[in-house]
Amino acid sequence: MASAVRATVVITRPGGQSSALVERLHGAGFDALEFPLIDIAPVADDAPLRAALDELYAPDRYALVVFVSPNAVDHAFGRLFAPWPTDVPVAVVGPGSVAALARQGVHAPTHRVISPSEEESDPRFDSEALYAAIEAHFGANELDGRRVLIVRGDGGREWLAERLEQAGARVSKVAAYRRLLPEPSMQKWERIHALLSGAPHAWLLTSSEGVRNLDELAREHLTAEEIARLKHVPLVCPHPRIAEVARQTGFDRMTVSGAGDERIVHTLETLFPREAGASAAAEPERDAEAPNNASFQATDTSPATPPAHQPAQSRMTDSNDSKKASPQPNVTPPLPPNTPFTPYEQQKRRGGAGTVLLWFAVVILAVAAGAGGYALNRKVDRKEQDLTQRVEQADAQNVTLRAKADQAASATSALNTQLIQLQGKLADAEAHSQALQQQYQDLASNRDDWTLAEVEQILSSASQQLQLTGNVQLALFALQSADTRLAATTGPQVVAIRKAIAQDIDKLKGTQTTDLTGLAIKLDTAIEQIDGLPLAGEAPIERARAQAATPGDSASIAAATGEPRWKVLWRQITSGIGQQLSSLVSVRRIDNADAMLTSPDQGYFVRENVKLRLLSARLSLLSRSEPTLKSDLAAADAALARYFDPSSKKVAAVRDLVKQVDQASLAVAVPNLDASLAAVHQFKRGG
Repeated sequence: MASAVRATVVITRPGGQSSALVERLHGAGFDALEFPLIDIAPVADDAPLRAALDELYAPDRYALVVFVSPNAVDHAFGRLFAPWPTDVPVAVVGPGSVAALARQGVHAPTHRVISPSEEESDPRFDSEALYAAIEAHFGANELDGRRVLIVRGDGGREWLAERLEQAGARVSKVAAYRRLLPEPSMQKWERIHALLSGAPHAWLLTSSEGVRNLDELAREHLTAEEIARLKHVPLVCPHPRIAEVARQTGFDRMTVSGAGDERIVHTLETLFPREAGASAAAEPERDAEAPNNASFQATDTSPATPPAHQPAQSRMTDSNDSKKASPQPNVTPPLPPNTPFTPYEQQKRRGGAGTVLLWFAVVILAVAAGAGGYALNRKVDRKEQDLTQRVEQADAQNVTLRAKADQAASATSALNTQLIQLQGKLADAEAHSQALQQQYQDLASNRDDWTLAEVEQILSSASQQLQLTGNVQLALFALQSADTRLAATTGPQVVAIRKAIAQDIDKLKGTQTTDLTGLAIKLDTAIEQIDGLPLAGEAPIERARAQAATPGDSASIAAATGEPRWKVLWRQITSGIGQQLSSLVSVRRIDNADAMLTSPDQGYFVRENVKLRLLSARLSLLSRSEPTLKSDLAAADAALARYFDPSSKKVAAVRDLVKQVDQASLAVAVPNLDASLAAVHQFKRGG
């Protein structure tokens, strides 16, 4: 005849992570119901995780990598492209994570695995115990200034990261998985309804988030009566923090088991002894009326203490008989006693002096909280007023910047109009050129007249291009081409034209030229670098460290100066303290206070305004409009000096480009070709 089931254990771990625990529970005579309260899923974007893991093989690799759970180990190792480096130590919270590392091939003595010790009488597996193990392994200041990576799920406690940062480590955090609220099937909810109707059972809650998810799902799927029964069901929690969250949620029967499947099964055997399971099977009506009394009593009773109503000899005989009748292959050695979590009802029964002290502490805390709340409220009011003033100032500055942007837009529109006019003039020049070509066809058959007409067209086109674009080299080439054509023609009048062309050539050669293309390229380079320039409020501030000069030999100084040695030592001590205090203070001068109040949105408009100024200067340079060019360059340089970080090398490089363009863009009087054109016209008129 099969032995009766003690009770049903509802396991709330994520799916696929409870097979070993289920086997242990079945061996101990329990029925197991897997009811996951958390789903583990990969992160939506694993690029940050892969980038962080790639740093394991970089020269400046991590001094320590911390995995907060077995899920973090499994998801992180699934994205490694090479074996784990043996010189990078690993820290994990509990034995489950140690086993997960061993499955991935990371274990002692090949690798350094740091975890809380399991040899203590009451071991703890949490962030506090892990930090103690890390500190014992590395020492007090070994991690100062070194990199530490924490691989975890989305969210979680920040205590370990903050504590490592306080110890001087440079901590990076990356998410390897995310937690989701599952939706159990209808069959599992039917089992829960059946258990809440009176069957003996207990819940295993392994995370604080699982407690909150259970409370949320219960409000959606259970009746008010079932929720009230659920609040009185025995809960087994591996950590006191989970039990505290359960108490705050409304549960009143919690037992702390400690980490590990073996301790969890041992705690359940304490809650549901075999005698209690047999009596529950024999008297179902009594259990239906009070299904949780036996388990509640087992919470406060040590497993080594026999029931009061049964003699010791009888219990020993029954135990021996049961061993002979049915051997127990899964019996585990006794574990250290667990720290019980005192229910809320038992705390109420204690009364007496503890209650008086508790109420006295509550009154003191209430008064302190009221005073602190009042002071905090006053401080918040002052901060709100200050914030309101800053917002108003920022709005006013934003309006000013928008007005400047509108002015720049109108200036750009005017420049576009000028470009359209220039394009019209070029079109007229092209039409004139076509007309000249038609005239060439109507010229006399005389070769000299034809050559002279061609020279006139060349000189006219060169004169127009010279006045429009100021291209002296092109005009010089045109004059030399016209002189070459006239060299094949003889006659005194042609000689006069060549003399005039020679005078214009000498005049063009003596004209100072400006490299407009090179200056335009410098402005384009400056415009491309504007978006990467740091603003005045974005300059990084280096971490201050106390520094002091090495003190000299006090005996030598005392002998040289004739002063007492204690006086020399006192002066050295006070000087060293003063140097250390002064090295901790960093003074930074900012002439323009408005630059520090520039928000990211306003910084965008500042950069766009500077780029518009530089674009306007480029158009003015190409159109040879010196006043507009000088004005735009001066405005751009003033904005760079006012709103950007003056200590940045990038800002200095852009300002240097602007100054180079400003110094090189001198106004040059463009010569004309009037002498050559007048000689040609005089020849055509027969003068």
